[in-house]
Amino acid sequence: MREQIKQFFAEVEQISDKAVRDKVIDVWVESLTIGGWTIEELKAIPFTLLAGDIDIRFLEHVSTCAQMSIAIYDVLKEAYGDRVPLNRDHLIAGSLLADVGKPIEYVKGPGGKPIKGPRGDLLRHPFSGVGLCWKHGLPDEVMHIVATHSKEGDHVQRTLESIVFHHADFVDFDIACAMGKK
Repeated sequence: MREQIKQFFAEVEQISDKAVRDKVIDVWVESLTIGGWTIEELKAIPFTLLAGDIDIRFLEHVSTCAQMSIAIYDVLKEAYGDRVPLNRDHLIAGSLLADVGKPIEYVKGPGGKPIKGPRGDLLRHPFSGVGLCWKHGLPDEVMHIVATHSKEGDHVQRTLESIVFHHADFVDFDIACAMGKK
């Protein structure tokens, strides 16, 4: 499963810190194991249950948001240099892990379609994602991105990396919602 995760999330190889890179993969393995999902199943499900019938898949969304975050990082670095102090490893790791709790939040409903499960009713994916990241010893800065990427972060001061990811995530989410209304 580790190799499948590395293949699907090619962005993980852009994390320069090998320990962080390995922990990102370990967290994904544990999330899939706890949730009872396979990579193949996650490739087929929509990335959100809130947008209606869309053709944007969960794992595509994770990878796309990581790519957008990297692109934003690159533009900011080119424009401002070190005047905007961003940690690239933390940004990429947080981008790849922000939705790692969704395989725990979702369960397989009728016909294998994902639905929010009892655990998801109690703990949304940012909470379960942070729990897994904590267990695997990821830096607080990465856990902050996971914790604050969604509406849960609207009442705290986001780090610069969290701001970048939050906007990348909502570009994809808002597009999906607009497409789902058609």
